[in-house]
Amino acid sequence: MALDSPQLIAFLQSHNELTIIDEPLDIYLEIPQLAYIEVKKPTSKALLFTRPICKKSGKTFDIPVLMNVFGSQKRLELIVNKPIPSIARHIQNLLQFSPPKGIKQIWHKLKELYALRSVFPKYSKKRGLCQEIIFKDEHINLFDLPILTTWERDGGAFITMGQVYTQNLQGTQKNLGMYRLQVYDEKHLGLHWQIHKDSQHFFHEYKQAKQKMPVSIALGGDPLYIWCGQAPLPLGIFELMLYGFIREHKPLLCQCVTNGLFVPYDVDIVIEGWVDTAQMRDEGPFGDHTGFYTPIEPYPVLEVSAITMRKKPIFPATIVGKPPLEDKYMGYLTERVFLPLLQTTAHGLIDYHMPENGVFHNLIFAKIKPEYPSHSKQIMHNFWGVGQMSFVKHAIFVDEHAPHLEDYEALGNYILERFSPRNVLITEGICDALDHASPHFAHGGKLGIEAIEKVHKPTFKALDDNALWNLLAPLCPQARALKQYFAHSINPICIVSINKQGNVFSALNAHLSAFEALKDCLSIIIFVDSHKNNLDNPYMLTWRIVNNIDAKRDVLITPHLIFIDATDKGACDGHLREWPLDTNCTESVIATLREKGLLQGVDSVFLERFGILH
Repeated sequence: MALDSPQLIAFLQSHNELTIIDEPLDIYLEIPQLAYIEVKKPTSKALLFTRPICKKSGKTFDIPVLMNVFGSQKRLELIVNKPIPSIARHIQNLLQFSPPKGIKQIWHKLKELYALRSVFPKYSKKRGLCQEIIFKDEHINLFDLPILTTWERDGGAFITMGQVYTQNLQGTQKNLGMYRLQVYDEKHLGLHWQIHKDSQHFFHEYKQAKQKMPVSIALGGDPLYIWCGQAPLPLGIFELMLYGFIREHKPLLCQCVTNGLFVPYDVDIVIEGWVDTAQMRDEGPFGDHTGFYTPIEPYPVLEVSAITMRKKPIFPATIVGKPPLEDKYMGYLTERVFLPLLQTTAHGLIDYHMPENGVFHNLIFAKIKPEYPSHSKQIMHNFWGVGQMSFVKHAIFVDEHAPHLEDYEALGNYILERFSPRNVLITEGICDALDHASPHFAHGGKLGIEAIEKVHKPTFKALDDNALWNLLAPLCPQARALKQYFAHSINPICIVSINKQGNVFSALNAHLSAFEALKDCLSIIIFVDSHKNNLDNPYMLTWRIVNNIDAKRDVLITPHLIFIDATDKGACDGHLREWPLDTNCTESVIATLREKGLLQGVDSVFLERFGILH
């Protein structure tokens, strides 16, 4: 069941999954920050803003803005329109192809192979629906599109739901990616191609050949187009083949009017252009999916050669920042669909899960069936060396008897019963280009924990927070408060908020022997900044801790204890890169939305729970 934008809107309405907002709202902060809050609600809806405006220019747009399409488990399942586990099973069956035995098996194999008929796109010679209106030359103006500015410190307006189509120099490999795109002026966009992305590999081919690179950006159409754009497929496999595989329907493509690329014929808007590979321009800052602003860095520039669109287009957008957000559900689909592919290279892997507040690459739980010594460490290194999994910073491995990986309370207890500093592996390698905690760009520490064998600590006896504070405070003058999680276990997690005065571990060194003497009531100690963290909010604590640490620098292991420094870093820590600010909503915008009656049910507890204002 393919869905273009008009069909999608009708479909969402029929399932009571769309809220239409006719109130005029500003593309600067108001629309995106309302969507940001909405997607965090347990009963969130997709939002269609019918009257976007730009207060700064006085412009009113006749192109509605659609947001939060993937923003709930229900909408995700409706859009996919088939059981998600069945997609994974189908991929698994194809990967484990073996000669069938008997008529029944032959029939099933033929059905599976028949489904592959739809993976190859169909190329049309006719103009697409997306080319009903064509703007070229002096009629090109990106500011005629309702492109959003999400955060007040953003470097400008950014396209956030763009399908970026590229191909290699020979035209033999095609790619669909999802990258943010900064608007510089009427005809120029910044392309945030990170160094590990396929489009960046193509870019270098054109650069070496001293040729301009064609790029087209499609907006709208079937939501699965954009999901396929972020799917971790191997280089050389066109992401729209995955679309055809899931939909069981060939994607129909039409050729762009000013370059040789092809895009889906039923998208809403297409921005075509060329990249001069000799030109770079500063891009950013931008409040990204980590929940922090990424710094200003040079990236390629797209010079727009045409904008085409349907007669009544819809402008899609997503919002990134602190979790939970729409990428939670998009990531879940990726996680489930690509498990079989990951299992082909990680022998013994049963399942894996990336918690939303671990912002995917920063934390992963993996369930394995260990068959020999160091099997879990083998899979750790496998993760750190394969595709997008190589960006994972922190991985915790449990065996097949562990609870479900999304049952965090039960899983936490299971892990802590099996935690020992001796089973912690620290190494280094590639990091996501958006990672701010590593001392060096795109390279930093990795941490793996093997929680397989049960640990025995017969003399361990946890203390209550007050009793532990009386012992710990004299050893840590910077400390302001503490709270223990899983205090009933033999490895409680003690979070200590501090007023940081310098390097945390340097201050600890004089007291390490005294800390070690507390091994019968202390195990895991994590330091956080007192002015940025609420010790009673484990959701946001987890988010900040896994974002803020580099395992090579910020983890200190003694024979019985493990210390983790999750504070903000600076020169005193040997961190010379810029430390970013959080993405926070603007209080005046929240007040305006509340006055308009658009924030019903959003109280101070809700705002605090997700760190929306600070």
